[in-house]
Formats: sequence, C-alpha cells, structure tokens
Amino acid sequence: MEPQLRVRSALLISVLALLSLAVGSSSQEIQIVNAERRIDLTSHIVKVFLTLKVENIGTSPSSELLLAFPPTQLDHLALIKAAATVGKRKKKSYLPLDVNPTKLPDAPNDTKYFSISLINALSTGETATIEVLYILTHSLEAFPTEISQSESQLVYYRDSATILSPYHIKQQTTFFKTPSPKLESFTRVEPTNRAGTELKYGPYENQAPYSFSPVLVHFENNNPFAVIEELVREVEISHWGSLQITESYKLVHAGARHKGVFSRVDYQSRPSFGGVSSFKHLLARLPPRVHSVYYRDEIGNISSSHLRTDPWKSELEIEPRYPLFGGWKATFVIGYGLPLQDFLFESPDGRRYLNFSFGCTFAETVVDKLTIKVVLPEGSKDPSAVVPFPVEQHLETKYSYLDIIGRTVVVLEKNNVVPEHNSPFQVVLPEGSKDPSAVVPFPVEQHLETKYSYLDIIGRTVVVLDVVPCCILCNDLEYINSFGEAVFN
Repeated sequence: MEPQLRVRSALLISVLALLSLAVGSSSQEIQIVNAERRIDLTSHIVKVFLTLKVENIGTSPSSELLLAFPPTQLDHLALIKAAATVGKRKKKSYLPLDVNPTKLPDAPNDTKYFSISLINALSTGETATIEVLYILTHSLEAFPTEISQSESQLVYYRDSATILSPYHIKQQTTFFKTPSPKLESFTRVEPTNRAGTELKYGPYENQAPYSFSPVLVHFENNNPFAVIEELVREVEISHWGSLQITESYKLVHAGARHKGVFSRVDYQSRPSFGGVSSFKHLLARLPPRVHSVYYRDEIGNISSSHLRTDPWKSELEIEPRYPLFGGWKATFVIGYGLPLQDFLFESPDGRRYLNFSFGCTFAETVVDKLTIKVVLPEGSKDPSAVVPFPVEQHLETKYSYLDIIGRTVVVLEKNNVVPEHNSPFQVVLPEGSKDPSAVVPFPVEQHLETKYSYLDIIGRTVVVLDVVPCCILCNDLEYINSFGEAVFN
C-alpha cells in the first residue's frame, strides 16, 4: 500500500510542477535575436515602431508571441497592431496578425500582456520577423506645467532604455525622435548617443527577461496639443438621397497651461514669439463631393473657414474665434451633406449596408470620447454594425419631423481615439429593406392649377401637392386610419 501512495504522491507533485511551468514554457521556447524600437515624439501622440526577429529555441512549435507593457503605459495605450514580414526589400509584404490582451499569473510588477497569434507556428530553430505599432496618448507631461505667452513648451517622456519583454533578447536598440534638437536633459544608460533630433540607446547585448532601465527625456515640443474631450457625430440617412452629417466638438489645448495675460498685439506682431505653443487653425479631411458645409458655435456662424475640394478629397480649414493656449477650450459644430449613393451599397446576399469612416476628421488630434450615431429611416429594425476594433454599441430611438414610430439609431462609442482609427465601418440594414433614397418621406397627390395675378395675361402655372397622412416604414407605406391609429403589417 505504501509504494502505491508514494507513486501517487510523486505523480501529483509532477503534475503540479508541470502546471506551474506551463505559463513560463512559451517564454522559454522563444528568444528575440534582434529588437529595434523607434519612438516618435514629434507630436503629442506617441508612436512606437517595434521590429522583432524571433527564434524558436524550444523543442515544440510555438504559435504565439507575447508583448509586455508596464501598467502605467497600458492606461495610455490607444492602438496596437502587428504584422509578419514576408520577403525582402522590394518584394517585402506584410501579413496582419491578430493581437489580443491576455493575462499571466504571477506577472512581475503587475505587467500587462498582449498575445500575437502567428499565422504559421514556428518550428524548432525557425525564425520570423514581426513588425509592431502601438500608439500612446496623454503620455507627454508638460514641465513646467504653466508657461507665459512668450515661452516655449517643454515636456517630459518616461520610458525604458531596454524593451520590457518576457523573453531573452540577444541584441536591442532604442531610438527616440524629438521635434527639435532642443533637449533640456535626458537619462544616460551607456552606450547613449545623440545626433540632431535623434537619441539612441544601445545596442545592448544579452538582456534578461523583464529587464527595465528607466529613462527620462525632457525636450521642447511646440506642436498643437489638440485634444477633443468629446465628439458626437450624427450620420442621418435622408429620404432625399443624401447623408446629413452633424459633428459637435469640445476642443481643448492639453499642453502647458497659459499663465498671465494674453496680448493680442504681441500675438499678431510677433507670432513666432508671442504664442509659439498655441494653435489657431485646424484641418479637417472630409469625403469628396461634400456640399452644404457650415461651421458655427453657440453664438452663431463662424466665417473664418476655408473649403478646398477636388474629385478625390475635401479639406476644411477652420479657425476658432480666438487662438487656443494651454488649458483653453472651444466648442463648435460642423455640418455637411454627402451623396447617399457614395456610401450605400448592396451586398451579394441582397442586404444593403452603409459604409462610412470611423474616427475624427481632424488631423493629429486625440478624441477622449467619440460617439457616432447612425440615424436610419423610420421603421428600420434590427440593424447591425461591423467595426474593425472593439467598441460599445447599442440602439436608441430618435423622433424627427413627421415621424410616427421614431427612427432607429445605431450608437457606437469608443474612448481614446487616434487618427489611425479612421477606418471604414458598416451598418447593415435588415434584409428586405428598401433603398432609403427610393422611399419618399410621405405620399402626395399632385395636380396643376392656373393662377392670375396683377397684369397677368395667360396666368401662372401652380403645382399643387396634397399631403396624404401616412406612416413611414422601410418596406411599406401604410395609411393612418380614421381613428388616428397606425396600421402596420
């Protein structure tokens, strides 16, 4: 009996040991042969380009690669993409890879992870090159936190000279690119070299997993820190064959706060010294064939805007009523119309879908909270939205002129939106829905009459339209009965 108990105990201990090592096995099977990281600090949106050459040194195939982030950096992570490179030089191509958040037990210092799923598992001794792009927002800290109108803006950026990774890295190099060669200070982790606007850390050899060398870069950055605290875009499908777009903005300059008084004289006479960190105009990239553009705020129409159009694009340059310094805010509304046929399509299975762009129309802006409302024709039921990244979505109802049962509204919400989120999304209408441009808002009876006025000889032709009460549905137009109740099929 005792030998059997000993055997069972030994087996149990072995199983527990295997389970405890299962998590770390993937990191032991992979090593990074070479890593190059380039951090772009030229605007207030930090872009990190990471090139990893990985090798499977284990005994079994590996199908995933882990990326590690410190918890403070994860809070500012807006987007992460990965792709596998195929071919060399001019024949090089990129295959997108799935990236998903994951958790590991007993992660050191509360490290957060993302898992990259490889298209083909790496066999023993096989290598692959992976390109990663991730974008950070609100990662530049103004210091000093308050500046006068004539002072330049200085910011901090905190990171590591070495790449945080669960794998052993044989060789790695990190580059920081700043908007100007004016660096107040930077942390030295030898070897460190500086040339113009580029700061180089490394190369470093044979770094152990989870190596971390904190660095602080203090530099000048006078680019516009344009942050939209809230953007609500309403896309309404009109019965008259067009899309009506209304965008409501709450804009703020998120850089160092302005202190002291504002001098309009200095700002106008010496723009390079009297407000170098401020901005007074923004550029919106709109779809082609835009029409009926307006730009206004709570006071009324703002005339300081310029619209440039061509067959491929439309650009709207706007100027707020006053230049924006650090901490200053502005609220305004932009509206425009678009031809419906440019955005409404029919899928092979007969369903119609609206194809429109997600994200913000302004270049180099961060949107803290974006809400997109797609207003469908009255009577539309069970629409669905297809978005290439995670968003929160729900349905609501909106009532407009002559509506009886209200219009279905598809609401999409996302926080921390950057220009790279400007990708097409689709709102699929229910099967059997008619083309909204072919549905009239209400049926009319029409005939011609002749009217005579002063000095008329043959009279004036008058088109008479008699409106027939109705209820607007996607599939049918049903008359309202004499009791005022809507009759639906």
